[in-house]
Amino acid sequence: MKLLIIAPEQIPVPPPIGGSVENCIFQITKEISSEHQVTIVSVFRKYLPRKSIVNNSTILRVTGGSKKTYLKNAIQKVKGNEYDLIQIDNRPSFAGAVRKAFPNTPISVFMHSMTFATSPMTTKRKANADFKHANLIVANSESLQKSLINRFPAHQKKIHFVHLGVDTKKYYPRNKPSSKPFHLLFAGRLIPRKGVLTLLRAFKIARKTVPSLKLSVAGGTGRPAYKAFLVKKARILKIPVQFKGNLTRKQMPLFYRSGDCFICPSQKHEAFGLVNVEAMASGIPVIASQIGGIPEIVQHGRNGLLVQEYSNPAAFAAHIVKLARDPELYRRLSSQAREDAKNQFSWKITATKLMETYKENLKCERDCDEEAEAAEFSNGGVIKIRISTQL
Repeated sequence: MKLLIIAPEQIPVPPPIGGSVENCIFQITKEISSEHQVTIVSVFRKYLPRKSIVNNSTILRVTGGSKKTYLKNAIQKVKGNEYDLIQIDNRPSFAGAVRKAFPNTPISVFMHSMTFATSPMTTKRKANADFKHANLIVANSESLQKSLINRFPAHQKKIHFVHLGVDTKKYYPRNKPSSKPFHLLFAGRLIPRKGVLTLLRAFKIARKTVPSLKLSVAGGTGRPAYKAFLVKKARILKIPVQFKGNLTRKQMPLFYRSGDCFICPSQKHEAFGLVNVEAMASGIPVIASQIGGIPEIVQHGRNGLLVQEYSNPAAFAAHIVKLARDPELYRRLSSQAREDAKNQFSWKITATKLMETYKENLKCERDCDEEAEAAEFSNGGVIKIRISTQL
């Protein structure tokens, strides 16, 4: 297949820091580039070349500045070329312009969250119109698939889901056993919905039972005042918290291996949660909010623990204490977390399922078109000549 992927306008591919969507694009193309011809259009940054060949994929980088400017430059860069499929990642608003430039090419919109299909990023009416230009809509979890169907029922038949993955060769368990003191980790954006404040309060409560607990928080924020608030809150609570700041993707595997347990206290819907599978691949169990797509990854009592009352710090604290004081439970969850990451959430599995989804659904679409044309001809209609997409 000759595949074109249009990345979002904010972070380059591959991303040096953060950029979960861009990392997904990079990891998936790395797995499929030996069998398929892949071109990625991404935003330009001065420290990167305008064009590079990585893992047999071609990355073209164009000037951004705004969504409109970036999209215009992206389309201009590839217009006139022929592709079997165009994948737009997390920007349904791009679909109309891409359809205009490539009227006969199948388009897939790969959604990584509801953010760009809801207010304030767009309106329901506008997003619904944007999705009309797509042949397929791919969600990164069954939970996100259901959310999209509930909001856009007219597109139900073309909405599918494919779980994301993790590089199990980069993310692997440390050789030494659980550390003393028991070390908790958090990684993610420092924004209210990620629940760091709930974690700080839970940490305070848990330390009353297990005084030696440690906590490290990795991640940056576009709102420095909120990070300052969290640092001040930790000081008021009199708890020892290390705020690591933004870590590069090369630093993240070592960060996971430095801890014993990963905490994901999300307070609002998480479509998937890449940090959870990264932690699991690193051989540490996850204690997470039972919300959104998280239970599709973290299975309570099997590879981690889920918190139903996720807005209650005491509920998180109880799970933290339980895991810290039960070596056998910890060993069993840690071992299973690693196995599940390898067997269910590798990028190879993600890439294979995504390409199968494309092939099956686009073939079905072509077959339906051919049946419709045959019926039209048998009824004395005019035959419309269509170019069949070869997958």
